[in-house]
Amino acid sequence: MKVVVKLGVVMADRNVRSKDLAAHVGITEANLSLLKQGKVKGVRFETLEKICAYLDCEPGDILKIER
Repeated sequence: MKVVVKLGVVMADRNVRSKDLAAHVGITEANLSLLKQGKVKGVRFETLEKICAYLDCEPGDILKIER
């Protein structure tokens, strides 16, 4: 199984720019880009909560399990 990050899709659906989301969450655009690409080993719950609050979504909308 593999965790697939759908953050870029959710951001596009809501017309949210990386710059705006990164500023709200308090992370760099580079780190947000790595997260969108699924190239991170983990994400803090606090960061995930801020992302979901800004995008008005649930963690399951951003993270999927690929079997």
